[in-house]
Amino acid sequence: MNEFDLVVLQEDVADGRLRAGDVGTILTVYNEGKAFEVEFVTLIGQAIAIETLLPHQIRPVRPSEIMAVRDMFLQEQNDS
Repeated sequence: MNEFDLVVLQEDVADGRLRAGDVGTILTVYNEGKAFEVEFVTLIGQAIAIETLLPHQIRPVRPSEIMAVRDMFLQEQNDS
């Protein structure tokens, strides 16, 4: 996995704010792939999180996959 690749989160992180299946972009590759800085944004490009993740926490997107939508505002209301 390289900088600017899209990746899929494999597990919930950031206190449940990010969920498995969320799509992010690799910003930085550390130590030849031992860790990755990944940015997660809304569909209009607003950054919601930048996380340093280990290889087992992300995977490359597959050509057969499509994006889905999850409303973070509704999620936060339901979690309250």
